Amino acid sequence: MEINQKKSILEAILFAAGRPVSQKELILNLEIPEEDIENIIANMQEEYQREARGIEIIKVEDAYQLCTKKELYDYIYPVLDNRRQPNLSNAAVETLAIIAYNPKITRAEIEAIRGVSADACVYKLLEYGLIEEAGKIDLPGKPMSYKTTSDFLRRFGYSSLEDLPELPRYKMDENQQIVIDELIQEEAPMPEREEEVTENKKEEI
Repeated sequence: MEINQKKSILEAILFAAGRPVSQKELILNLEIPEEDIENIIANMQEEYQREARGIEIIKVEDAYQLCTKKELYDYIYPVLDNRRQPNLSNAAVETLAIIAYNPKITRAEIEAIRGVSADACVYKLLEYGLIEEAGKIDLPGKPMSYKTTSDFLRRFGYSSLEDLPELPRYKMDENQQIVIDELIQEEAPMPEREEEVTENKKEEI
């Protein structure tokens, strides 16, 4: 099978699926090694980028999906759906970040970190499909745990949770407050005031 034919088949599969298609599915369908799949898709991604196409192939964990470029969203959304795009509140974003960095975290643990109830945020994130139940934890009461979904990765442009930005390192002070000293840079020297500069020049003369 020629390389162009393989590209056509892969493009057709990803287009028709309308969802992330796992590498295993592609390998079984085309009957070629995983390395070949990765190389062909990488080549297709370069072609789409070079030709300024309106579509791109993204990787979501161990799967690939054909989708429109996010920078073209404002042109696409009004045509496909006139409903108001849901927005996440700051509280929901905070909760989502906690879950993303702490897979299989319980609601009680989320509330312990945020200091407030997480019920509404968790329900809203479940409704949006950004998080899902990850099974019950072996703790008293068997609380449910939560993790982010592949839709979260796709919406935020990550291939896996390993791509999340690294959290700042911190330490606790004597009052058990977080001190992010690594983010504090040394103060730059203040520029001389104009009057001081003038006086210095006069002294030199």
